[in-house]
Amino acid sequence: MTQIIPKPGIMDIALYVSGESRLPGRSDVLKLSSNENPLGCSDKARAAFVAAAADLHRYPSTDHAALRHAIGEIHGLDPDRIICGVGSDEVLQFVTHAFAGLGDEVITTQHGFSMYPILARMVGAVPVTVPETERRIDVGAILAAVTDRTRIVFIANPANPTGTMLTQDEVQGLVDGLPAHVLLVHDGAYTEFAAGADGGAGLVDRHPNVIMTRTFSKIHGLGGLRIGWGYAARDIIDVLNRIRQPFNLSNAQMAAAEAAIRDTAFRDHCADLNARMRDRLRQSLIQMGIGCDESFANFVLVRFAGPAEAEAADAALRADGILVRRVAGYGLPAALRITLGDETGVTRVLDCLGRFMQGRRT
Repeated sequence: MTQIIPKPGIMDIALYVSGESRLPGRSDVLKLSSNENPLGCSDKARAAFVAAAADLHRYPSTDHAALRHAIGEIHGLDPDRIICGVGSDEVLQFVTHAFAGLGDEVITTQHGFSMYPILARMVGAVPVTVPETERRIDVGAILAAVTDRTRIVFIANPANPTGTMLTQDEVQGLVDGLPAHVLLVHDGAYTEFAAGADGGAGLVDRHPNVIMTRTFSKIHGLGGLRIGWGYAARDIIDVLNRIRQPFNLSNAQMAAAEAAIRDTAFRDHCADLNARMRDRLRQSLIQMGIGCDESFANFVLVRFAGPAEAEAADAALRADGILVRRVAGYGLPAALRITLGDETGVTRVLDCLGRFMQGRRT
């Protein structure tokens, strides 16, 4: 019998593991493992999704015009330079399929989002991982790794799972140092949690080799619907649309997303709550003697004395019905990533870790 063999790189892909959501025997599980919005989504988005049920028999628009115009209106962007996808992951996949292939190199960073090397291997490209400095993207390390085979550089800014962020000058220096044939993907999934950040939109307007990606899964609370978008030069968007499935988003997805992005009051309320809970959680953890870098996202990276202590802390949290994310797979075996909850959720985390640290001292 003939053996069917996949393309090179496919079998090198480790399956993505999502955050846990259940604990056996617990009905009070606090899920803080997937960076979800503790307030859920906008009531207006929910109502739009329900209303869309009346037209489930209708094919959706293939050009996403209404949603693209809403995004453009709210963010001050040209709708013709926006592409929508099934989560920002699909937009990242479009980019990789369109601009990298067998033998090309795709640069990612030491603690970068785990989907980046997966996307590279999916098209037969070689993921090149460069070191970070104190859990921050190192622009010099990226530029030193660029070769004539480099096609794409992926950065998340703010970064996942570290929560750290490059300054505008640092990102500008990265773009200025890249050859014209290299595409910089500025993943801005957590932009709305970083006050004053534009997610890379200004870079896109100044440089034809930059694409910004964004998502409705985080601050807009629509992770269950999988909606994302990208913004780039028209030439790049034209290329990406040629490999996009014509009906990749449903009417219900687009209706909910349009309502969500127009509900700026809900967005701002979520951002304010997140900023307050982030400061409270981080300062309290530091007072306990737990390492915690400044975060610009909707989670904090909590660093312990070593892998054994991180594992013990995770066990203590699980015993209290709290699920967080182990990040050893990101090269951070002594850390846990904890999504920011509401007031009650943050209190619950702090009470548990306070007891845990007290127990370690006695």
